[in-house]
Amino acid sequence: MQYEQLGQTGLFVSRFCLGAMTFGGADNPAGNAIGRLSAGEADAIVGMALDAGINFIDTADVYGGGGSETVLGEVLKERRSDVVLATKVSSKAGRGPNDIGQSRGRIMASLEGSLRRLKTDHIDLYQVHTFDPFTPIETMLRSLDDAVRQGKVRHIGCSNFAAWQLMKALGVSARAGLEPFVSIQSFYSIAGRDVEAEVIPAVTDQKLSLLCWSPLAGGLLSGKFDRHGNSDASARRAKIAFPPVDEARTFDMIDGLKAVAQRRKSEPAQIALAWLLAKPAVTSVIVGIKRPDQLAANLSALDLVLNKEDLDLLDEASRIPASYPGWIQSYNAAGRVPAGYPFDGPNWTLGERPR
Repeated sequence: MQYEQLGQTGLFVSRFCLGAMTFGGADNPAGNAIGRLSAGEADAIVGMALDAGINFIDTADVYGGGGSETVLGEVLKERRSDVVLATKVSSKAGRGPNDIGQSRGRIMASLEGSLRRLKTDHIDLYQVHTFDPFTPIETMLRSLDDAVRQGKVRHIGCSNFAAWQLMKALGVSARAGLEPFVSIQSFYSIAGRDVEAEVIPAVTDQKLSLLCWSPLAGGLLSGKFDRHGNSDASARRAKIAFPPVDEARTFDMIDGLKAVAQRRKSEPAQIALAWLLAKPAVTSVIVGIKRPDQLAANLSALDLVLNKEDLDLLDEASRIPASYPGWIQSYNAAGRVPAGYPFDGPNWTLGERPR
């Protein structure tokens, strides 16, 4: 297993993070769950992940209506100290008008619920699940800061933030002396490269960790979907088109994945994961698992080192046009690149420039 530092915390996490969205929820049909795995099924996957060196597990209070956290708490038990445990707050988790968002009351109540279900006295990484336009950022950050000072949370992060929202939160933390975000969890995949325009430059500049969810775009990049209508009935993508991507363009990417996979004697899904692991900004890739064989297949991507020819083919097949003002800033930056420095056009970021 390979490990990277979580932000600048001194805490190291595995390059693969086990996503627990498939755990629990069988007794809550309305809950946000996919696999609805029982404690026994989840235990086999967690044990296999830990044996492989994965020390990072991610869940959320909303997954399976709390069922994911409950199952994970039952499964970890004495293995809790072996895991960097992450969960989230913000998504709607009840019928009441205040069972959503990042108000002080919501964060406090959700944190206590997560601690109870996970059977632990602290959360290693507590993340706000999305941006809340109704709660002032400072209110949210002060609530999280209190949780850190109380010892109930070690570090805080965000998920699904735009770059300006992330930077505003970091600015408020710095100004008010509050605990800062150390990571952002974003949708990043060869099928969805939007974060390269603004989020990744911000993450690189601020030395935050980027945690990537849905790296296979809900199974679309498994190699079992194509433009001819072939699909995988067991994949999440066959039931719900989430996350939303341009499928016509993605089929071109899948052709590229298959070409690289053929010459590397691998599978398209492993190539897609290896492509993501090769990105310098990526700390950890979150993989949702329903069966042990899926985990074994994903783990094999760690042994794949894509060469320049592979990466160029995949980058070209998946590249999205540069947006403004990125494209005009790249023109100016291009004339100032030191000799021999690898300039990547629209993906240029000052945070990566030699000092």
